Amino acid sequence: MLAVIDCNNFFVSCERVFRPQLEGVAVVVLSNNDGCVVARSNEAKAMGIAMGTPYFKVRHLCDSGQLQVCSGNLTLYGDMSRRVMSVVRRFVQRTEVYSIDECFADLSNINDVKAFGQELAATVKQWTGIPVSLGVAPTKTLAKLGSRFAKRYAGYKGCCVIDNEARRLKALQLTAIGDVWGVGRRTRRVFEACGVATAYDLTLWKEQRVRRMFSLPMLYTWRELQGEACIKLETPQAKQTITSSRSFKQPVTTYDQLHALIAEFCASCARKLRDEHSAARTVSVTLMTDRFRTDLPQFHDSASHTLLVATSDVREIVAAATIVLRQLWHDGLAIKTAGVRVSDLSHGFVQGDLFDQVDRPRQENLLRAIDRIRHTLGNDAVRVASQGSVSEAVSHQFRSPNYTTNLGDIIKVK
Repeated sequence: MLAVIDCNNFFVSCERVFRPQLEGVAVVVLSNNDGCVVARSNEAKAMGIAMGTPYFKVRHLCDSGQLQVCSGNLTLYGDMSRRVMSVVRRFVQRTEVYSIDECFADLSNINDVKAFGQELAATVKQWTGIPVSLGVAPTKTLAKLGSRFAKRYAGYKGCCVIDNEARRLKALQLTAIGDVWGVGRRTRRVFEACGVATAYDLTLWKEQRVRRMFSLPMLYTWRELQGEACIKLETPQAKQTITSSRSFKQPVTTYDQLHALIAEFCASCARKLRDEHSAARTVSVTLMTDRFRTDLPQFHDSASHTLLVATSDVREIVAAATIVLRQLWHDGLAIKTAGVRVSDLSHGFVQGDLFDQVDRPRQENLLRAIDRIRHTLGNDAVRVASQGSVSEAVSHQFRSPNYTTNLGDIIKVK
């Protein structure tokens, strides 16, 4: 049996852990630069607020006190996600992290999966404050259906198990075709045009018809709805690229300001490389103006620089990004979006070069010392001089503190 562990309204739940006054009230979380709604509490959903709604359209609800708003805080959400996943891994040997708020788990060695799932849901809630819903079934697709029922009905106590034919058929009949994992908006419209309204309707099709009309992934979905496991639990794969980018609240018009922001992106990439015991050989920079400002010169370009030896040292990455930035920059630009990508990654072992002039063992000792300081005092405890502050370049009027990753933001009990 496979389980999917899904955090309920995850971004909102993260905010509620540290701000209990938000419990039971309508809450939305906004995207980068406070642009649009990317997460909603159940109360906000009941008010008819849709995903992607621009903030200015719901601002009157905030001003009147009917709706609470939070700026997105990915630092907080990422750390809370790691905490949830670490709790799951304490109780389950094989897991697959699918997204920031969701993971799959292999429960083949568990005898009473329902009792185990309910206990796991209660434990995650107690240890992290995040409510989760479990769906348990023979296939990933059916498990995803189960998690939807576990979210919707409190009687499941956080865990819905689809373990026999009767429950499978009932789940299929109660699930709209658009709510099936793997069915997007375009595919849903095709199915609805063919008279398919529920997941059960899809299972009545012949395999030849599915093959004729759709690609292999949809055939796997059809088989999984029948109870045949086709989508296996995947082991984590090493990343091939790491990217740090952001859109700014106001266009950046000076080289010095943009260079400081690029250095901050490089520092973010370097931290991720260090945490994953990886090193990058190629550094790329992307710049883009505001495509909606047709009154301004338009620019969208990227370029790369390849290092002699792969590195995770922020100083080398910043130096490489600076070379690229000088190639791309010219006066008169108003950059709205910028980013840094590191690629050509090495994992664990780095190939040296005969002409390398860097003392790599000494460098590694320095980086380990910086890692220890960073893990103790926070990511900003040690910075390169050229780093700027991305937080000052983006809009986050309603952002909560980084309660779990910044000692200065830790909650004080009086």
